[in-house]
Parts: sequence; C-alpha cells; structure tokens
Amino acid sequence: MNFALGVERSLGGQPWRWRRQCEGEPTPDALVDELLLARGIGREDLARHRSPTIRDFLPDPSAFRDMDKAALRLADAVEAGEQIAIFGDYDVDGATSSAVLVLLLRRLGLDPITYIPDRLMEGYGPSGPALVSLKERGATLVVTVDCGAQAFEALEAAHTAGLDVVVIDHHQCAAALPLCHALVNPNRLDEAEIGAAHGHVAAVGMAFLLGVALLRELRRRGRFSDGTAEPKILDLLDLVALGTVADVAKLQSLNRAFVTQGLKVMAQGNNIGLAALAQAARLVKAPSCRDLGFALGPRINAGGRVGKSDLGVRLLTTSCPEEARTLAAELDRLNEERRAIEQMVLEAAERQGEQQADAPVILVAASGWHPGVIGIVAGRLKERFGRPAIVIAIEEDGRGKGSGRSINGVDLGAAVLAAKDSGLLLAGGGHAMAAGLTVRPGGIDALRAFLDQRLAADVERSRENRSLLLDTLCAPRGVAANLCDALDAGGPYGAGWPSPRVASGPARLLKTGIVGNGHVRGLACGDDGSTFKWIAFRSGETAFGQALLSASADQRFWLAGSIKRDEWNGGNKAEMHVDDAAFAT
Repeated sequence: MNFALGVERSLGGQPWRWRRQCEGEPTPDALVDELLLARGIGREDLARHRSPTIRDFLPDPSAFRDMDKAALRLADAVEAGEQIAIFGDYDVDGATSSAVLVLLLRRLGLDPITYIPDRLMEGYGPSGPALVSLKERGATLVVTVDCGAQAFEALEAAHTAGLDVVVIDHHQCAAALPLCHALVNPNRLDEAEIGAAHGHVAAVGMAFLLGVALLRELRRRGRFSDGTAEPKILDLLDLVALGTVADVAKLQSLNRAFVTQGLKVMAQGNNIGLAALAQAARLVKAPSCRDLGFALGPRINAGGRVGKSDLGVRLLTTSCPEEARTLAAELDRLNEERRAIEQMVLEAAERQGEQQADAPVILVAASGWHPGVIGIVAGRLKERFGRPAIVIAIEEDGRGKGSGRSINGVDLGAAVLAAKDSGLLLAGGGHAMAAGLTVRPGGIDALRAFLDQRLAADVERSRENRSLLLDTLCAPRGVAANLCDALDAGGPYGAGWPSPRVASGPARLLKTGIVGNGHVRGLACGDDGSTFKWIAFRSGETAFGQALLSASADQRFWLAGSIKRDEWNGGNKAEMHVDDAAFAT
C-alpha cells in the first residue's frame, strides 16, 4: 500500500494518500496541470479545463430529451404573447432557475407570473390546486423548475384543466413519467447518452439550456431579423453560478464553466438584487465560489426556510434598487433567525445521532423541529458522523417531513425512490447526494430498517476507502502567496472538484495555543528557520488537537491542509488551515 509521506495512520486516525503520485515540489505552472490531472482530466484535455468557457463545454440543448419540444412550445407562447407562469422550488436552485427564465422572458417582452410554494403550507413541488389557480389567473403555459418530475397527480390535474406544463428538473425520475407537454431532465431513465452525461447539472443549468434553445428557435423563426435586439443570455450566468454552487452540484465539466464565467459576470454587479445581497452579507470584494455557498446562498434560502418563500426570486428579478436593499436586508435578518433555529435543532439531533453512531444511516426525528432547517442539520450530521444522515420533523398529524444528505459513493436519492416504490413513503425523491421525503405516521422504524439494509454495503465501502487525499508537497518556505495563486488557478473548487490539500514539513510547532471557539493555532518552523501560520478549526477538544497542543520543542510534524491568504491588516502572506497532522521521522 502506497502511503503519502509514509503516513499509515495520522494523528487524526487515517492514512494519507496522494490524489496523484507527487514527485517533489512542482513549479506553479506545472502545479495547475497536476491539480487537473488529479481530478480526472486527461492530459490531452488540459487546455480546455485550465480556463473553462461556455463555448467549450455547452452541449447542444437538443441532446436532451424533450428539450426541442419544450423550446418550441415556449417560442409559440412568446410569439403569441401568452401568459406564462414560472413555478419554482423554494430553495436557491429553484429561485435562480425561476429568475433566469423570468428575466429572459421579460427581455422578450413578456411579464410572466412567478409562483413559489410555501414550504410549510404547500410543501415541495407543484400541487393540482396551485396549477389550476395559475390557469384561472390567465396562464396558458406553466414551466416548473427544480420540481415536477414526480408530480403525477398535480400534472394530471393541470392537463384536465387544459393547462400546458413544461417540466425542467434534475431530480431522479422513476420509470414512469408524469403527464405533461415536455419533461426535460438529464436524470430521466430514458435519457440519451449526452444528456445523461450531464446528470450533475443543477436545475438552474437546465433552465439556462432551455433559454439557449428558446433563443435559437426564435432566431430560426426570424424574431431578431428586423433589428430587434436579442437578449444576452450570458448575462444571466451569475444566477446560474449561484444556483449551481448553492445546490452543491458537482463542479465538473459544464458546471465548472458555469461557475467560472458566472463569477466574472457577478463581479460586474449588474444584477442589483445580487449586489444588494452581497452588501447585506458584508462582502467587501467580488464574491468568490465560497461566498456563493456560505454567504449568498444561505440568505436566499432563508426566505423559503423561515420566511416568505418568494423573497429570493423577487430579489433576483427586481429592477428597483430600493426594493433590492429592502429585500436583501430582510433576507439577512431571516438568515440570522434561521441560524438560531438551526442550532437548537442541531443540538437535539446530535444527541440522537450519537446513539446511532455505528448505524449505516443516521436517521433522527422529533416533533417541533422546524422543517425549514432539517436539510442543513442533515448536512451537519453527515459531516460529523461520516455517513448518510436524514432528519425528520414530525408534524401534528404524525406524518414526518424529512431531508437527507449523503456521502460520496452512496446514492441516497435512489434509495429514497426505492423506499417510496416499496410503500414506505408517501412521497420522496432527490439525487445522489440529497433527498427529501414524507413518511407516514408510525413508519420511521420501518424506513430506518429499509435504508440500513439497502445502503449498508455502500456506506461500508465508502468509509473503508476514506483517506486524507493530498495534492502536493511543499517545504515550509513554500507556504506563500504565490502558492495561493497557483492553487486558485485550478478552481473553482466545490462539490466533485475538491479544494487542493497541501502537505508541508517537516516542521516544529511554535507558539501553539487555543483561540476562539476551540481552534488550535500556532507557527510551523522548518529546518531552515522559515515559518508559516497555521490553524486547526474546532479541534481543541479532539485527540488530534490535543496532540498539537502538547507537542514538544524537538518534535517534527507533517501538516496537511488548505493554503489560504492571510490578509489581516492588509497583509498578503499565506497560512495553512490544517485538516490533519502526522509525526515526521
């Protein structure tokens, strides 16, 4: 077995391995290629991936089943001036998907209705009454985004009412499909090869592809031949980037191009709602990929979780600066409220989870938990216990609304669909890494047994393969700002495209101590006397953290973690955020 730096068991209790065999310290230019190769890119394809563009990665929208049918119907509606309604989910992916289509249709001269269901009162996805109400408001075409793939009864009711529905979704589908005019979803079981290869694309990415197909069809019909300006759909990539990152979609191929180019669009500040939200989130620089996931995304989500479900899409589509500031401030306030609620639920959920620490799936449930935060709590439990986690809020009638998050190699969405098909769930669906469900009264124990049995082997296999993966090695003198630049050039990083992890040493640990909420920090000093700052977050009470705190002056360590700029007081040095450490012989 080939262990990186000979570390078979680290202070964190895990082996270290190279993502790709490292031979010394690569130059900054070579490091970018090494990062790409380690993430599965072929050497012959490096040039395309060094700076991913939409031109290089966008597939022909016609490659997806029903895309042409959807675009034709939407083009007919645009030309006839029909009343179109956009029906979106209440999370960030739903809000951004809705906003992409709303803004595009406005630029084509229409004023679409936007409908975002209330999480508590209506639940996930379209309902028959909601769709029929849109018909009564004059809509002749509804486009559902980030929902609809499992809405059999609702779409049948819409069909009976004479309402055309186009479904744009990315959640896993069953073999049977609901009745609708068109259903565009790369995760259809009957999807063609090219379409299926894009199963990792979020709903906002699929909405963007629909927009591309729509403009192409209108162009074919001569819509812009008289000098009418064609909308610049690339201007909407800021929304595509936000929805992609916030939905934790894998940042590979097309998604990576979406985010790379979308961040450039976002830096221009043209969407006044996003600009106001960035200001409310106290972002002083152009948003980064991390900011999308940890600053902007949670605030958009807060409306659907603990406030009004349509606040996010209203913010993203407003043309009024004052309204943008008001909505952004409200979402910021709701986000603080959400964090307080989340902490209370998390503490109770962790206590239950500790009793199941050896189970394949952590499944916790209680009455009184706010359903708007259970997805976030499930993600926290997944990180703490290293296995799939489902959090269920039990309602007054005994039914349970649940949300789950999974680990690499364990398809939770497919398992939830299987539980539904087995009669254990009233509703359920999702994708590999996340799922939602509704369990009947008294059905939690049966669901737990089903999921444990179905997923046990996959969970065990995933955990057995768990290692700390390293990208490169550098001496302590190499932890510097230019290394940050080289590492950043291989981004953006996120789900499916992990941030680089660097090993450095051998080094002695100086000035080690506790700061903040249990963080361990200090200086690492190489044999040549060069030093760099390091910090191990929330490690003070762990065996790993205690080992760092008790290190003697003559002990030498390898440290492994991410390299970040230390810009405190305007500085431009680098520090390491330590994930693990090992003794250096």
